[in-house]
Amino acid sequence: MSVRLKVGVVGCGVGVGHIKGYQELPDLYSVEALCDIDPARAKAIAGEHGVRASIGDFDEFLRHDLDIVDICTPSALHFEQAKKALLAGRHVVVEKPFASSLAEADALAEIEEQSGKRVCPVFQYRFADGIAQFLHLRERGFVGKAYVATVETHWRRLPAYYDNPWRGRWATELGGCMITHAIHNHDMLTHVLGPVRSVFARTSTRVNPIETEDCAAAVLEMADGSLATLSVTLGAEEDMSRLRFCFEGLTAESNRSPYNPGTAPWRFIAADPERQRAVDEAVAEVEPAPERYAGQFLRLHRALTEGGALPVSIADARPSLELITAAYHSARTGEAVRLPIGRDHPLYAGWLPAPDREVA
Repeated sequence: MSVRLKVGVVGCGVGVGHIKGYQELPDLYSVEALCDIDPARAKAIAGEHGVRASIGDFDEFLRHDLDIVDICTPSALHFEQAKKALLAGRHVVVEKPFASSLAEADALAEIEEQSGKRVCPVFQYRFADGIAQFLHLRERGFVGKAYVATVETHWRRLPAYYDNPWRGRWATELGGCMITHAIHNHDMLTHVLGPVRSVFARTSTRVNPIETEDCAAAVLEMADGSLATLSVTLGAEEDMSRLRFCFEGLTAESNRSPYNPGTAPWRFIAADPERQRAVDEAVAEVEPAPERYAGQFLRLHRALTEGGALPVSIADARPSLELITAAYHSARTGEAVRLPIGRDHPLYAGWLPAPDREVA
């Protein structure tokens, strides 16, 4: 019989999606408590989703009998809250970005090791049927040398979106479209192609009157020698995400769903009819499975109760912060940035512009 893990969720915005993900797996998880800076909101969400406790204070929340603290608060709070939860003897699930800098990411890894608990950053786009089909094709030998890839994150965000006081501000959101909107798609790129060798980026604020960027473009050289381009805007007339990969022997293209491009259907294109039939037959071998949050939490439960690798570890998620750090540094200096980024890099301790970094 499966061990049922007790979860507390902090933050009742995106946290509602997490609650639903856990509740898709009722034999594995029980959401026991919610915490939000607005107690009335926490109480209302708790009532709507059948959660017994709602709390307005994080320290009080940590005194509850919980196995997992799931952090869905504004970005600038993630590191300190994850640290507190680890030191309180809880496993941690934490939304993106899981830290405010590479220095914090490395510090959190040290705290995790010392605590004996585990940290699982959230990258739910990885857990979907389309990306599973691609990974299966690679295991079966249909995917050759990588050539080029493109990632488009073209969404629409109007001024009303920024009525929330923490959005569009460096000190609270930690960045703009590169962090809040495109980070999942860019994580999928490195999940497929592996490490980045260099980044040349440009950012601008063209759509809304905010502090942070809402348009970005970048050219990446990957460690394997392939090339990738990133295109991000919050000024599109419709929300759309798309990833396209060109390999020797196969071209793979995601669907255009803005918030779930990893799901099926994907297009897998081979050069001739015989190979296409073999590709299609291999794709059909992949059984549908829980996706997004439920897909990640299913694998998390296995890791916490049976041992083994987390579905996403700090080491897995760190490249997303490294890419952001490199992109912001490149955009500000006009130069390409080589990776990996070490402790001697000017932005290792934080990518915020200097005045915000001092305030933070």
